[in-house]
Amino acid sequence: MPEQFHRPVRRPTSAFDNIVAPSDPAEQSRVAHATASALLERARSDESGAVAERLLAFASQHGIDEIAELWAHAPARSLPGALWRLYLLQVAIRTDAGLTALLYERGRVELPTADAAIAGAPAPADPEELVALVDTILRGVFRGDFSVALERAAAYCRVQASGATHTADDYERTEPRRASELTRRALRLATYADDLAAAAGAWRRGTLV
Repeated sequence: MPEQFHRPVRRPTSAFDNIVAPSDPAEQSRVAHATASALLERARSDESGAVAERLLAFASQHGIDEIAELWAHAPARSLPGALWRLYLLQVAIRTDAGLTALLYERGRVELPTADAAIAGAPAPADPEELVALVDTILRGVFRGDFSVALERAAAYCRVQASGATHTADDYERTEPRRASELTRRALRLATYADDLAAAAGAWRRGTLV
């Protein structure tokens, strides 16, 4: 995914600064874990699913940059770290669904594993279907088996990483700069996959905080 998805552009408000002083890492970490836990607990405790749907709708239309900015600094294999990576996946697909679909399809064809089946997208998947897949995974985070949702997200990242790697190879001789961008994207997605899979295991053990 493009470099800017390390940290989505924040909207011009000062709400984050009002929550916690950026110069206080310990307090920042505490608030990151507290907000992640509270958000997840609130959504998962609502059996109707209305809270989860409102969260998805709000995030897709407005983003959650201010809260997610807190999570960006959390350890990768923590609850806020996992939510941050899921948020980045949603940002990426909604920012460039066409490229995401192209890389996913290439990865699905090339990757000799069950990851595409685990992720659960149609074969082949068009951009709208991949947007729906990511939303379905997020619904699983808020309503279903959280560890399964994380594993699906990890599988999705592995398929995307495979697609980016093979597409980078295609561009290596003719467009080396483009090849380098895709290679970085593949490495980032592969790292996300490892982190999300580890978070899934930690959730099952009751140690994901």
